Amino acid sequence: MSFLNKVLKGFLGDKKAQDLKEVKKVVTKIKAVEPSIQQLSDDGLREKTAEFKENIKSATSKITAQIEQIQEQIKNSKNVDEKEALFTKIETLKKESYEIEEKVLLQILPEVFALVKETARRWAQNGSIKVKASDWDRQLAAAGKDFVEIQGDTAIWKNSWDAAGTPVNWDMVHYDVQFIGGIILHSGKIAEMATGEGKTLVGTLPIFLNALPARGVHVVTVNDYLAKRDSAWMGPLYQFHGMSIDCIDNHQPNSDGRRKAYNSDITYGTNNEFGFDYLRDNMVTSPSELVQRELNFAIVDEVDSVLVDDARTPLIISGPVPQGDRQEFDVLKPSIDRIVEVQKKTVSAIFNEAKKLIAAGNTKEGGFKLLQAYRGLPKQTIN
Repeated sequence: MSFLNKVLKGFLGDKKAQDLKEVKKVVTKIKAVEPSIQQLSDDGLREKTAEFKENIKSATSKITAQIEQIQEQIKNSKNVDEKEALFTKIETLKKESYEIEEKVLLQILPEVFALVKETARRWAQNGSIKVKASDWDRQLAAAGKDFVEIQGDTAIWKNSWDAAGTPVNWDMVHYDVQFIGGIILHSGKIAEMATGEGKTLVGTLPIFLNALPARGVHVVTVNDYLAKRDSAWMGPLYQFHGMSIDCIDNHQPNSDGRRKAYNSDITYGTNNEFGFDYLRDNMVTSPSELVQRELNFAIVDEVDSVLVDDARTPLIISGPVPQGDRQEFDVLKPSIDRIVEVQKKTVSAIFNEAKKLIAAGNTKEGGFKLLQAYRGLPKQTIN
């Protein structure tokens, strides 16, 4: 370290130490609310999640109502300029809504992180969690999720399941270092952790928090094995609280399954698949063909590989040419020829009518018909 750096550090302090000091203040808040979260019943854990969602919805309800009202105006408006102004207003309102959501998320962050930890702890220590069976529980059980068992009005969430072919027995509980990593990731910064320090578990904290507004969270990984494994490994932790989860690598591009995956609360996938889906969506001709929804929040696993190594190779995509080398001109020419032929016949009929009117002495109407014929003539034809 140079002499100047030492002097600056003496006056300004160590940036890393200052940031860590601020993060530890949040960790202290998390530890302070842990006892109250621990007192909740198993059903109370899920009720707390519903409370968080309601708080966010309530904080943005006025703006949401305004956006819905403007969207109705857009449907009823036929003026292009007016629609453009209304769309711009919607974007402004959405930005305000995001800012309000971010403030609410920061306020509830300590409780949310403590809630996720308590859920993980009960699984690890008790072996299962018993709650009143909801429609969501029954739906998962019917779909063959082996970690959910329905017994009458009770749903038993087991702590063992299959994660992409690997049997998993949940035994992880968040430590303070995981809280620190989760806070840093939520703030949009990079958390560097050594192998074995629980990076995958760290991700559950900001992922869960940012999934609460139901705008979608993307978890970007470097290969399809990690995407499928992590979605199955961490999935029950989110699903217990009523959140939907899927992996785009389990579905074919442009399929209904992939579109459904993007509409889940939490979507796992590889960086290439996310990127190619984005490119494909920019080539569609109808909104119904889009698979991705509005982008909201993303966690990037192995960020050095995704944003440095893989970023050296650009994603390139092009639209297919139908029927080999057949060009669009060849496809459209027959239709254009038919239109031109009908146009010629129509103009000839008008011209003949003009000649009859002029011969009869009606030059005014005849002249008008001649003008119609002149303007209706094909301006250019290609043989």
